[in-house]
Amino acid sequence: MMGPSHALSGAAVWLTGSWAMAQFADYHQTPLALAVGTAVCAGGALFPDLDLSGKVTRNQGGATVARTFGVVSLFVAEVVEKISLGVYYATKLSKDPRRNNGHRTLTHTIPFTVLVGWGTTALCAHYGKWAVVGILFFMIGLALRGLFDKWAERAGWVVVTLVSAAAAWFTFANLPGDRGYPMIGLAVGVGCFVHILGDMITRAGVPILWPIPIKRRMWTMIGLPNKIALRTGSKAETVVLRTAMTILSVLAAVGLVAPSVLQRFDIQV
Repeated sequence: MMGPSHALSGAAVWLTGSWAMAQFADYHQTPLALAVGTAVCAGGALFPDLDLSGKVTRNQGGATVARTFGVVSLFVAEVVEKISLGVYYATKLSKDPRRNNGHRTLTHTIPFTVLVGWGTTALCAHYGKWAVVGILFFMIGLALRGLFDKWAERAGWVVVTLVSAAAAWFTFANLPGDRGYPMIGLAVGVGCFVHILGDMITRAGVPILWPIPIKRRMWTMIGLPNKIALRTGSKAETVVLRTAMTILSVLAAVGLVAPSVLQRFDIQV
């Protein structure tokens, strides 16, 4: 799956889940909390691809997430890719093939998703303001890079960085900590999990069952059969899938916002 599709899927899942929580569990969020959760989940849905590095010195290559903050994020992606490759070789079994990069290994597993979600919550709870601002800055930047890829590409990483910083600070200054902070970790974890599910419907698959060994393989790629699997960059992804997720996001957003708007203007239906 391409970066924009991942980010859009994260936003769609968060908005739909929030609508379901409001309808069936009476859990309501402020418009700001809802916007933050959606942006963070969209950014989290790009985060696992930080294991695909590029050419740091030229600010080229890498996945969408690796180009978000220019050379800095490309360097981070290089480090994550090498760590992922190291974990692969440290845990591989006899039937696991040789690899020359760490893409779709460690960061595309359930343990990584749980660790990132828990770690985000722990950082926010322990370090407070600066951890929250830093995490929001990073995740909002990824969301901008994914959801508005054409704009981000034209604007450049400097503009994306500045907009992310401003949005992160504004959000921190206005988001209540009692309910806002724990939701940040949940949104990151959900976004990572949505990313894994998205890659599972492509031909390459993901090692979602790691570290469970299967037939002398630790890194078994799980995905749909090639005949029905989604081809990355195909019309089925860029047109059909993205259109469906956009419609789902809009309907969920309308369902969440409409009641409060009607109540504000004292309109009964």
